Amino acid sequence: MIRLVVCLLLLGSVWPLHATESLVAAARQQVGVTLTYDPAYVTLAYPGGDVPPERGVCTDVVIRALRVSRGLDLQKALHEDMKANFSAYPKNWGLSRPDKNIDHRRVPNLQTYFKRHAKSLPVTQKAADYLPGDLVTSMLPGNLPHIMIVSDKLASDGTPLVIHNIGRGAQEEDCLFRYPLTGHYRLKSDS
Repeated sequence: MIRLVVCLLLLGSVWPLHATESLVAAARQQVGVTLTYDPAYVTLAYPGGDVPPERGVCTDVVIRALRVSRGLDLQKALHEDMKANFSAYPKNWGLSRPDKNIDHRRVPNLQTYFKRHAKSLPVTQKAADYLPGDLVTSMLPGNLPHIMIVSDKLASDGTPLVIHNIGRGAQEEDCLFRYPLTGHYRLKSDS
């Protein structure tokens, strides 16, 4: 059995998964690893900076999954887009210039980035509209923006599960429609 698992892992590195499958798999790998919700401001290396893997917020699930599955460094990509298009991004934090340590870890900035560089889709209450690997934003009580990755697993009623960190570390759970949705994005195949 162990030999079979090793062979499958090796084959996965030779025959890569479809982009959405690999994004979901990369997000799922964080479950049981990222155990703490920690929104602290941290000075990060650049590019490729990250907080310790056992901690983070909802955006860190997306950042890590995209880095692993697509080689997309959201820290670098968003920072460069923000430097070139600062006026297109929210001014919620009173900054006069981009901050490579935190900008990619803020949901409103990710929403702007994905509107500019991914396919922005309608927000609906129909489960079938949400495909594995889609990125979905919502508003939690207290006006707290949140982001999650749609899973390839379904709840008993057919609603896709999501992978996110909503306060208990990375989890895969049934809460796609639990809070008001504010955005729905599908990455382009070359993102």
